Amino acid sequence: MTITLDAIAYKTAKRGIMKPAFCANVTLERGVENDVFGRPSKRQVTVMSKQQWLMACQQINTNLDWLTRRANLLISGYEFSATDVGKIIEIGSELQLQITGETDPCNKMELAHPGLEQALMPDWRGGVTCRVIRTGLIQLDDSVKID
Repeated sequence: MTITLDAIAYKTAKRGIMKPAFCANVTLERGVENDVFGRPSKRQVTVMSKQQWLMACQQINTNLDWLTRRANLLISGYEFSATDVGKIIEIGSELQLQITGETDPCNKMELAHPGLEQALMPDWRGGVTCRVIRTGLIQLDDSVKID
């Protein structure tokens, strides 16, 4: 199965709007572009599965934009699970991210749409947190490999 990068976004202020991007530099120091939460940590970059996002939306009978989730990257062709912790996500020819854990949905999801927080709880639907291992320039439709 082919895994691809479908979307990129970042925010420059806490509680700020997500800014979609066609391409982005992802660095060890700043994460995706200049994302406010991009400093080095276990939660430097967040990645979400399009399939799992659609499952959550289906559960609450609505079609929400993926930016509602406030994740940095959206990939298609893969579903995350607990067995992915420690794996490396390679995007394009350069970028490497290490999966550090699950992105727990918070009450911001409930404020965005009633029931969304609960819909994101099962089966890692909220996505994963990552740390940058190797810097890289990424763009939409880049190939993604997870090992």
